[in-house]
Amino acid sequence: MSLLFNLRFFTAEDIKRVLPMHEAIKVAKEAFIQLSSGQAVVPPRTHLEIPEYKTTTLIMPSYLPKCKQIGLKVISLCDDNPRKGLPLVYALMFVLDVSTGVPLAVMDGSYLTALRTGAASGAATDVLARQDAQVAAIFGAGIQGRTQLEAIVAVRPIKKAYIFELDAEIAKKYINEMREKLLLDIEIAESSQVLRQADIICTVTTSGSPVFVDRDLKPGVHINAVGSYKPHVREIPGETVVRAKIVVDHRDSSLSEAGDLIIPMQQGLIDKKNIQAEIGEILAGLKPGRSSESEITLFKSVGNAVQDLTAASQVLSNAEKMKNAYHTINKLSHNCS
Repeated sequence: MSLLFNLRFFTAEDIKRVLPMHEAIKVAKEAFIQLSSGQAVVPPRTHLEIPEYKTTTLIMPSYLPKCKQIGLKVISLCDDNPRKGLPLVYALMFVLDVSTGVPLAVMDGSYLTALRTGAASGAATDVLARQDAQVAAIFGAGIQGRTQLEAIVAVRPIKKAYIFELDAEIAKKYINEMREKLLLDIEIAESSQVLRQADIICTVTTSGSPVFVDRDLKPGVHINAVGSYKPHVREIPGETVVRAKIVVDHRDSSLSEAGDLIIPMQQGLIDKKNIQAEIGEILAGLKPGRSSESEITLFKSVGNAVQDLTAASQVLSNAEKMKNAYHTINKLSHNCS
């Protein structure tokens, strides 16, 4: 039995080749604008918790009328994987044509997730961080920590980066790889004191409690908090949340999933009014971004399926353009021979 469609598969390397970070950031901006303006259809994602295996599986559907495509991502986060020598995250992304239901592509969802999450922080950093930001601090040296640094380097003149990582060998590998890729001065953070130099902080850990203390922050720092996505865990201390300008990827999702915000709310430290804007509202010019050089800004993201679909759609589009260009060159070469 033959299939009546051409299903394409994209590996992590394929995605890296056709969708570089600077373009992924542009795509992320468009995704957030569509999300905040009601142009995207994004049902709440399904959480499947399997405590005995310390596994969480998320099923994330989405539909974008603009590109006439349906997306479905299935992602599993297995807490015990790192000690087994396996990645924390495994995922697959599916793209379907909306009018026919024809499957168009299957993609490595693990790298796509890291790329679009980094791109989201890049988009937020571009409108919230100080223009003169030069020092970055990254909490977490996994694949997400890599794309976070890559994204902020794409939008700010970063000269120095510090990596916070409990495993020294993982930290050394991160530094060697990112120094070569970004030609950047990167060091292991020996103490929390280095945070007093940081203009931009990205937290991408699995920690259930705050990864730094508020008193170590520099005035005017921008924070991308993207590691926590459950209501009972957080990376950011309540004191920081109270005094920061809070911007989220999606209000409803943040109020149901973001422990960084939910826990301070339960403690009576903040309420819903403390959420100043969705990032899409700022990107669309509907809400203001940074208001002063000394203001602390906090972008809290739990991730949204529209980010996956816009990125995947761009991968498909770019791959098709490359394919057509390749065929054109081959044809011209053949005609000249």
